[in-house]
Amino acid sequence: MNERQTKLVNNADRHRQLVFDAERWLWRHPQTGYTEWEAHDYLLERFRALGYEPVLAGKIPGFGDIPGFYADVCTGKEGPVLAVFGELDALDIANHPESVNGMTHCCGHHAQAAALLGIAAALKEPDALDGLCGTIRLIAVPAEEMIQLGFREELRRKGIIKYFGGKTEFMRRGILDDADLALMVHGTAAGDGEPFDFSCGYGSNGCMAKNIRFKGRSAHAGGSPHLGINAQYAAMLGLQAVNDLRETFPDQDTIRFHPIMMGVTSAVNIIPDEMKIESYVRGKTLEAIRRENTKVNRAMAGAALALGAGVELTDRPGYAPEHHDPQFMKLVESCCVDLAGEDRVRFDYGHWGTGSSDFGDVTCVMPGVQFNAAGASGTFHGIDFDPADPERLCMNSIKAQLFVIDALLSDGGSAAKQIISAYRPEYPSIEAYLDAIDQLILDKDAVTYDKDGNPSIDFQNITE
Repeated sequence: MNERQTKLVNNADRHRQLVFDAERWLWRHPQTGYTEWEAHDYLLERFRALGYEPVLAGKIPGFGDIPGFYADVCTGKEGPVLAVFGELDALDIANHPESVNGMTHCCGHHAQAAALLGIAAALKEPDALDGLCGTIRLIAVPAEEMIQLGFREELRRKGIIKYFGGKTEFMRRGILDDADLALMVHGTAAGDGEPFDFSCGYGSNGCMAKNIRFKGRSAHAGGSPHLGINAQYAAMLGLQAVNDLRETFPDQDTIRFHPIMMGVTSAVNIIPDEMKIESYVRGKTLEAIRRENTKVNRAMAGAALALGAGVELTDRPGYAPEHHDPQFMKLVESCCVDLAGEDRVRFDYGHWGTGSSDFGDVTCVMPGVQFNAAGASGTFHGIDFDPADPERLCMNSIKAQLFVIDALLSDGGSAAKQIISAYRPEYPSIEAYLDAIDQLILDKDAVTYDKDGNPSIDFQNITE
C-alpha cells in the first residue's frame, strides 16, 4: 500500500462499528425484492446523519413508489460519474436457522448494503476526496434476486414498476443516465482454508423470467375424473418435455432452465384446474435465450394440447448477460492486490458464470466490474449460509472499493476516462437497451379451443 491507500484504510477503519452494527441489523431484518422498506429506512436515516441528501427512487415524478435511493459525492471538479451499488434484498428460504418471516440474506446482500454505508462514511473524512475529480454515486438498490415473479408481475400491472430487476428499474427511472462506469462487490465463500480474499470472473449468464399457467377443468377426482382436465398433469408433462430437450441446448450457450411448481389450490379429491410454474431461461447471450425459450414455450404448448388443457405464457425481460470490461478488471485486480496481496486475489479473465445479475443490464451500456469479497461460509442460497467474517466480507469490501474509486478518479480521472473511451457498449444508450429488452415481453394463451374443441396453438414471440 502507498501512503494514499493507507489513509483510505484508516478512513474506513474509523467507521468499523457503524459498519458492523449495520451488518447485524440488516441481517436480522431481511425482506425480499421491492419490499425492503426496513433496510431502506435504516440506511436512509444513517446517510442523512452523515450529511447526505439522498434522492429516493420512489419519489421520482412519474414513477411508482419503491425502496431504494442514491446519494452523490461531488468532488467539486468535473470528471466521470462512477456508480457504486449496494443491494438491499433477501431471499425466501424459510428453513434457514436464522430465517425471519421465511426470509434470510443467504446471498449476503446485507453485507453489500453495510459496506455501502461504510463507503459513504469514509468519503466524509476530511481528506477523502483529495486529488479526485467527478462524482461518486452511491446507490442502494432493491430487487436483485429474480424471485416472486407473480408478485412482481402484479406490481408491473399496477404501474409501480416495469422491470423485475432493481437496477433495470433504476435505469428506467433515469438514475444512471449520466453515469459513466459502474462498480459493485458481492460477497462470496472462499471455501476450505479460505484461500483468497477477492475474486472475479469475466462475466455470467443473462436470463428471461417466466410465469407459466396451465389451465384445466376441475371435477371429482374419484367419482368423475373423466369430466376433468388435470392442469397438474399437463404441467408435469411440459416439464418432462423440456427435460427431454436439454441435450439440444448448445453447450457454448450455457443454457439453464430450472422451474418450480407453485402448487395447487384445490383439495386432494378434486382434479386440479390450475398449476403455475415459475422459472428462468438463462444463457450466455440474449439471442440464445430467446431461441431456447421458444423451445420451452413449444414444449409447454404441446403438453397442454396433449391433455386438452390451456396454457398461458408470460415472458418478461430478466437480466442481460454480464460482461466485465477487461481493462477495468485489471485496475480492480491491481487495487485488490495492493490491499490483500497477490496470493489472496483470484481474477480469472476466462471464467464464465451461469448465475445471473441485473448488473449485467448495466454493463450493456457502460463499463462495469462486479467482483467478490470472501468472508461468508456455507452455501450461497442455502440453509447453511453464514456471513461468518464481517471483517473480510464488509471491511475488505469497503477498502477495496475506496482503492478503486481513488484509482479511477485521481489524476484528473485519467484511468476512468481511458476505460470509458475504449469501451464498446452493446447498446448505444439506456433507452436503446430498454427498447431491445421490451421485445422479449410475451403475454399469450398458447393453446385455445373453439366451440367444437378444435385447438389453436401460438407460442412464439414474433415482432414485425
